[in-house]
Amino acid sequence: MVVSEWHYHAPAAFDSSTEKIRSATSFDVMRKRALDKKGIACRFSCNFVIGNTTILKYVAEDSYVIDLADVVDKNELLRMIRNSYAKFKEKFDMRKLGTILQDTTLVPLKEQDIDLDAILPLLI
Repeated sequence: MVVSEWHYHAPAAFDSSTEKIRSATSFDVMRKRALDKKGIACRFSCNFVIGNTTILKYVAEDSYVIDLADVVDKNELLRMIRNSYAKFKEKFDMRKLGTILQDTTLVPLKEQDIDLDAILPLLI
């Protein structure tokens, strides 16, 4: 997992009793190809906001590469995505210390929202 963006802007003042930190996470996939390998790159992006102010933009990427002859089914693909998200969460949990987000967790991955049928052709 490679963190490509971590832009944290501490708010000048924050009152946790009146202000709420909201977050949204997105997931993108792209094909990776080499002469004798195929794979996917997974990118997770998360923004944390207070009101209309972004306090953290966090983006990280992970890759999976397999031999051209290997076949991946939906279960294997979902396992790849879960593993990437676990790494994404682990990096966040380490880096959030010392910020106002230290007691904040990432929104769990909504596996039912992932269109595995659209991703599988990337691994053919």
